[in-house]
Formats: sequence, C-alpha cells, structure tokens
Amino acid sequence: GKYLQPHELQREHILTAKEFSSLFNTNIHHSYRVLKKAIDKLMKTDIKVEKEDDSGFCRINVCSKAEYSKNQGHIIVKFTDDIMPYLAQVKKKFVLYNLKEVANFGSLYTTRLYELIQEFKETGWLLKSVEQLREIFAIGHKFKTYNNFKQKTFAHACKEINDNYDIDLRFEEEKEGRRVVAVKFFFKKTLVHKVTNQKTGISKNVYQKPKLLVKNKEDKVKQINSDILEGQLSFDDLKINDNTKPMNSLITSLLAKIFSHKK
Repeated sequence: GKYLQPHELQREHILTAKEFSSLFNTNIHHSYRVLKKAIDKLMKTDIKVEKEDDSGFCRINVCSKAEYSKNQGHIIVKFTDDIMPYLAQVKKKFVLYNLKEVANFGSLYTTRLYELIQEFKETGWLLKSVEQLREIFAIGHKFKTYNNFKQKTFAHACKEINDNYDIDLRFEEEKEGRRVVAVKFFFKKTLVHKVTNQKTGISKNVYQKPKLLVKNKEDKVKQINSDILEGQLSFDDLKINDNTKPMNSLITSLLAKIFSHKK
C-alpha cells in the first residue's frame, strides 16, 4: 500500500455523533457525550517521540483546535502541522477495513499486521524479509536490534490478534547463519463462498471474517464502552513504552475521515 505524504492529508475534520454511533454501534446519546467530553482531552493530548540516537525525546501536540457544536451534534478537529508526518505513516488502504475489527487493538503495528494477513487470507501463510517488515511497520531507525524490533512490533501484534480473533496466528524465523533475515507467518485460511446473483447471473466470492473471541462477553462490552466514553487517546505506535492501551475509537474515526478524502 502507498504511504500518504503529509501535504496530501486534510488537517481539519468534522466528526458527527451519528457517524461515531454508526461506526462503533454505540447509543447515539452516548456518542454525543463522547464527543463533548473529548474536546478537552484532544487539546491536552500529545505524543512522545524518541530521538533516533536515543539522546532524548520530544512531545508533539496532536490538535491545534477542537470545537464542539451542540446544535449540529459534531466536533471539528484540526491537527497540528507537526503531527501530520506521523499520521501520514498510516497506510492509505487502512480505511478499506471494517474499523470495528481493529478498534480494540492496542497499537497500529497490530493493525498493520492484521491488514497484511487479509492480503494473504486465502493462502494461510505469508513470508516477509525483516527489511520488508520494517517498511510495513514504518519504524524508520527505531528498534535497531532485531529482538527489540520483534518484541515491539510483530510478536506483540501476533499475541493481540490471537487474543481478539480465532485465527491461530504464529510465526517462524528464517535465518542465514545466526542472523534472522525473514519471518514466515501462519494463520487459518479465510473461508470463501461463491455467491451467484439470481437476477444477473454474476458470481462473486464472499469472504468469511475471522471469528471474534469474547471470553467474557459482559466484561468485554463493559470495557469497550468504558474506553469509548472516557475518550482515551493513544498513539502507541509512535511511543516507545510498554503502557499499551486500547486504540482510541475517536482517533480511529478521524483516521477514517482523513483517508476518505484520498481515494
């Protein structure tokens, strides 16, 4: 997938309570409260970016403006110029996936691996070199050692995907001597059903989505609603820490709005 350039992304976006409610299947009254409460949190949210030479870090504000309209039932969010290069790292095709499928992932690294799996869903496996994976995760010069790279990205992503879906995702490392040069991922094939339109006679393949795992349905629903109502914001793919939180639904919604402007 093509990575967008910062100048290609629109900085100001409107997100309505109706859109949010439809996207995450939440009560419309809850959605109004979420958007209203999110204004203060959006303006206080920043990301921590470690310097490539490990000499320090900087903090970047996410929004330069967040406005709530009671009469219109929407918020207007304007991203800062400094945050745009990081948002541009997210693949253009991200919006093609059902956002409800990835909204509970704790990191966009997990989202990127999940979307990669979808490209090979009929084979049940895929092979990528370490360099290709670094490009896919758009990490630049971060995580210089292989073990650190593995733990921070695809190892964590595999666990998170398996915790959410009955997909049996695992990986094997391929080596040249002692050096790992590629990673092979294995997972359950996606079932394909051929459906024919009785009126037109046109056939198409319908893919069965991975089964969502709900170990404790009541707790799961309660946790999802809590995350949405609290409006927690997380850019875990940009932060170097172990405090992984669920991906924020508001940010996910706004990303969808961003990419919907570039077909």
